[in-house]
Amino acid sequence: MAAHIRRRLRKGATTTAVAAAAVAALAASQAPAATLADGSAGSGDPKAAGEDTASGETDGAATGNSPYYTDLPPLVTPDRPGSSSDLPAAGSAEAGIPASVLAAYKQAERTVATTDPSCRLPWQLLAAIGKVESGQARGGRVDANGTASPRILGPALNGQGFALIRDTDGGAYDGDAVHDRAVGPMQFIPSTWASWGQDANGDGRKDPNNIYDAALAAGRYLCANDRDLALAADLDKAVLSYNRSSEYLRTVRSWFSYYQRGTHEIPDGTGTLPSTPSTPTPTPSPRPGTGSGPGVTPSPKPSSSKPGGKPSPGPSKPGGGGSTNPTPKPPTPKPTPPSETFGSLENAGTGPLRATAGQEFDERVSVLARNAVGAPLAKVPVAFTVTGDTGTLFAGGRKTVTVRTGTDGTATAPKLQAGEKAGQFTVTAVAGSGRPRTLTYAATVTARQADAIARTDEKALVAAPGEKFADAVTVKATYKDDVAAGVAVTATMVKDRPGVIDNDKGPYFKDADGKPVRTLTTLTTDADGQLRLPEIFADGNEGTYLLRLTTEGGASVVIELTVEAPQETVPEEPAPDETAAPDAPKP
Repeated sequence: MAAHIRRRLRKGATTTAVAAAAVAALAASQAPAATLADGSAGSGDPKAAGEDTASGETDGAATGNSPYYTDLPPLVTPDRPGSSSDLPAAGSAEAGIPASVLAAYKQAERTVATTDPSCRLPWQLLAAIGKVESGQARGGRVDANGTASPRILGPALNGQGFALIRDTDGGAYDGDAVHDRAVGPMQFIPSTWASWGQDANGDGRKDPNNIYDAALAAGRYLCANDRDLALAADLDKAVLSYNRSSEYLRTVRSWFSYYQRGTHEIPDGTGTLPSTPSTPTPTPSPRPGTGSGPGVTPSPKPSSSKPGGKPSPGPSKPGGGGSTNPTPKPPTPKPTPPSETFGSLENAGTGPLRATAGQEFDERVSVLARNAVGAPLAKVPVAFTVTGDTGTLFAGGRKTVTVRTGTDGTATAPKLQAGEKAGQFTVTAVAGSGRPRTLTYAATVTARQADAIARTDEKALVAAPGEKFADAVTVKATYKDDVAAGVAVTATMVKDRPGVIDNDKGPYFKDADGKPVRTLTTLTTDADGQLRLPEIFADGNEGTYLLRLTTEGGASVVIELTVEAPQETVPEEPAPDETAAPDAPKP
């Protein structure tokens, strides 16, 4: 009965006091709706609600003013004043929101709160619009990724009761290469989606049939023009920008108020599809000085001929004085086929980017370009750029290179040559004009390594207290039995072979100022993998000490240093000369 009364009111067939009383009684039984902002229509006057009654254009409406569901919330509202932070556990399917759809609305609210906190977008507004536009994605009939299956399409916007919107996407989103249709759970027309589409689920595609992508796009669209949706006036403007109809605003407001009082989560696919679509208005022939209804393209007035077969003159110029020829319409641009429209840029299987300083990366950065319907797209220029201070460059010493995708849609950057400085850097791939798609890859340069280090000789190292060790210490580092050039080596005087305890006495090195130091961290092997240590000095303490050398990569060697006083030597008396003549006898 309620739906019947509403339909009759939409057609303007009932104006009696009896009908008015019935509507008042019905309205009183519904959930209490938030008060419309000052200046919004409550009388059905399209102009008061912000509708354009003088034009059949969509005037920027996200949905192209396409049809929507006019069902109102259940008569019994949730007894949960305030917000819906704690959802009831059960309730009717009509009142509930499918799990994936509800998750998408809440995720969109969180995302917009981070990027545009001044908008104060409530997820309940997205839920209200989603209910009116598609019945919450047709009762939550979405796959595991949140994509409506089958896709949700509105009727062709061909001017027959709806706006006239000729095809803008080559049928890429709506499958219609003649007229546009509203697409997906939030019913975006393709031209609006081209500007506002989002990739909220991180799959590399902006899909209007995906509830996560569509909910975030709707949130950002509603927040446009610096709106604060906590203000009634801004909220009304936002809803009317979605569909320029005062009845649409009232319907969305009713569901918004209902969801603010509370709702509950239901399993995907178990929701109830609304049953009352809005009624399209027949296309009238415009009377002089008037336009057609909102969202309706006026039919051209046929020209009449005067006797003699000549066409009648066009409308007079203001003030009279002759006629004007109608301004010819510019030719409709031929839409780009979806097979040639750039859709997305994805990772084509690039693995971890990691290399040792000075070495070539084994892995190469590769991307995949797809067209608007998800097929590989060839001949797309992709710019790859290295950013960071490791000194890493593409082969040939370039920081930026451009590669076109092949027939399989992939483009692979040249090999990377690691710089000499260890650390992190990024490789960015950018493709497309107007709204470029970007992918960023993290990469790492690790220090040169050695898995073995040893002395080049076995000569004992001994020095007297307070003296310098006469023999230099020379070591050689290798990695997988090859020379390990440019490897960092740390030399430390220690008390134990594992090097756990540093020594604060015994042999030492000297710094640039000649002061004693017992740890050196600026040592590096040469091109042959060898390292000759600086001079080592002994203090006044005798004993056996340990010098530990450790390489980047974990190789180590421990060398003994002995400090002892030189032994004193006693000169020996010469042995008697047995060849000398015997002493002469004494007298």
